[in-house]
Amino acid sequence: MNDDSQIKATKLLIDDSSNFGFHAAYLVYSKAWAENEEDGIRIELNNLIQSLADNQEDYSTFYQKINQYRKNISGNYVESPRFKSQKKRAWRKNQAKKIRISRHKK
Repeated sequence: MNDDSQIKATKLLIDDSSNFGFHAAYLVYSKAWAENEEDGIRIELNNLIQSLADNQEDYSTFYQKINQYRKNISGNYVESPRFKSQKKRAWRKNQAKKIRISRHKK
């Protein structure tokens, strides 16, 4: 009865807050761990963070592999608005055109 389906996955506590890159990766690992309940997925997550801690993988490979286990990737980021710039002369010309059109619409 001791096959792989009976193994209970436990979360690895190997966070290194002095290393910013690893700390950020560990936070992603922790969030993915909390989102996934299956032991098979959790074992795979453990393998990913352990290989990163042992310098067997680089950060880009780690993020590529862990993204399949993350559920809400882009929900944390707010996109900043884009502004359209215009020269003062072009803006005045555009405003004059709008006023001219609105005056003759009546």
